[in-house]
Amino acid sequence: MANYQEYTDKQLLKGIKKYDSRALEELYNRYSPVLHTLIQKITENDKAFTEKILVEVFVIVWRKIEKFDLEKGNVYTCLLLLARNKATDTIRRKRDTTGEVTPYSDEFEDNNIIPTLDPDIDYLELKTAQEVEGQIHNAYNKLTDAQKYVIDLAFYQGFTIDEISSKLNIPVETVRNKVMTALTNLRENLIKA
Repeated sequence: MANYQEYTDKQLLKGIKKYDSRALEELYNRYSPVLHTLIQKITENDKAFTEKILVEVFVIVWRKIEKFDLEKGNVYTCLLLLARNKATDTIRRKRDTTGEVTPYSDEFEDNNIIPTLDPDIDYLELKTAQEVEGQIHNAYNKLTDAQKYVIDLAFYQGFTIDEISSKLNIPVETVRNKVMTALTNLRENLIKA
């Protein structure tokens, strides 16, 4: 009998593609703590909402495994972005009062929730990410309050550039520049770490 805990992330995804529920269970056990933390931050500690979204993320993996690039094997980055996209979309739908949000469908999910990773993106494993977590926090803490705020609005609260512009009452290009400056500074802080 296979010991799924010894499987690589890539092997687990290949197992899921063959409808191996134990592979999905191991992927869940491996990644649910980090994804739960991210989703919880996005949902502002709403436990029931967090749990619902976390389950939905793994349902998407199970149902849409063919949409994931198994050769690149960048499972950590893919799952993190999938969880972020699902959580921010859910929050965006919850706060929408205009009724102008695009209806959720398979096509919407494929194009807006399931991430498409740049082929040049650096490979990152869960273990490595956990090892550098402190460095990332330190780099983030070196940003100005304004830079942290625009990253929070864009990444954790799921606001678009246009929505941030409206919320802060500043031009779109100014918001775009602020976000790019914040991300550049974060990257430079990480390189110096």
